[in-house]
Amino acid sequence: MHRLAILTAGGDTPALNATLHGAVQRANLLGIELVGILGGFAGLLDPEVPRVVLNPLMAAIPELDPCHGGTLLGSSRTYLDDSDPGRVRDVVSRIERLGIDGLVAIGGDGTLNGLRPLEELLPCVLAPKTIDNDLGLNSPDEPASWTRPSGEVSDQVGTSTRPLVLEDIVNYATPGYATAVFVVVQAIRRIRTTAESHRRIAIVEVMGRQSGFIAIGGSYGQPDLVVIPECPLELDRFVERVRDIYHHQRHVVIVIGECISDESGQQLGASSPSVDPAGNVVFRGAAEQLKQRLVESLGDGFFSAAPRHASAEAAIFTRKVGHTQRGGRPIHFDRFHASQLGGQAISLLHEGRANHVATLQRTSPAGFRVDAIPANQLRDRWNVVRPRTVHPDLFDGTDWKVSPLGADYLQAIFTEAVGSSDVEHLRGDLF
Repeated sequence: MHRLAILTAGGDTPALNATLHGAVQRANLLGIELVGILGGFAGLLDPEVPRVVLNPLMAAIPELDPCHGGTLLGSSRTYLDDSDPGRVRDVVSRIERLGIDGLVAIGGDGTLNGLRPLEELLPCVLAPKTIDNDLGLNSPDEPASWTRPSGEVSDQVGTSTRPLVLEDIVNYATPGYATAVFVVVQAIRRIRTTAESHRRIAIVEVMGRQSGFIAIGGSYGQPDLVVIPECPLELDRFVERVRDIYHHQRHVVIVIGECISDESGQQLGASSPSVDPAGNVVFRGAAEQLKQRLVESLGDGFFSAAPRHASAEAAIFTRKVGHTQRGGRPIHFDRFHASQLGGQAISLLHEGRANHVATLQRTSPAGFRVDAIPANQLRDRWNVVRPRTVHPDLFDGTDWKVSPLGADYLQAIFTEAVGSSDVEHLRGDLF
């Protein structure tokens, strides 16, 4: 292969430019010209195919900075689907006219689903990225346990019933996740001092959609309680736990995922049917809904008796960390492994291993290494890539905290996640 294309699709993450940089460096070593498609899949749908050569004369363009968040190429939530084969053929024709021999897409489960219509017509591989850490499997045979189509009630019946072995995890962590947790942890610790000072209950909502990985990563911020989408909230017991903590320390910090549900299965964060440009339900208001349930359950008298606050409404506040989780400079863990995965994606195409996903694996004591699996191994029997969810062995749903095995999982990622250059950036570059 002499010329390859690369694009970034879906939501932005802090490590996209690092992935691009790694891909460029590997392409330089192999003597391959790498063409960046602007605007994700939307760029391929444009007859002009807006693009830029990322390594003219086999050297990376100076604008490509692996320490800079976001993506130099731009992104979109536009995807291809096989319902319009003529449109897919037009895309392939444009790529072939440019003399491009294969395509690397940097993305998550939506991007991998979007690649499927192209796979039989063009060599394609995926370099993973998502702050949600939901691209992968808890075990290699996990898709076989899914007995119902995605989206149905109890669609993951049978999933994660086997004890989790950390070394069996397919794609241990995705680029962007570590930086998102880094941002969340700082937010939680800052909110703690406010809640403590004013004797209030703080509910901090983090991203992650159906997966609670960012929420359990927030355990490094030392919240009192963590609620994740995978573990339905038993409200009565939860209220008593909040009451007990507040009684002893006069403040409570709660971290929740944006897609949590109650014991009846009702999602607290999906009160409206709105969707994002990719067709995904937009989760809104989980923290506010939980606040209202606490207000109703605790009542004004619980707080006025202290006395600290005139009402429960005044005593409980919510904060969404929001899009800051997706932006900014990536920390060392993300920069290093994103770059390796970008390089791996180029190598996969060069070696003729199309329709694969570059993965980050971990074994003990060797640590992390890059590998790859066929993309179809991530798909269920309905040919859909489902988001990975937090295995029950990683979380203690009784006490709403990360489990000992969950702590082991997180420590492998975060023990040396922040590099000396990250500290120097905080010390010298911000001001």
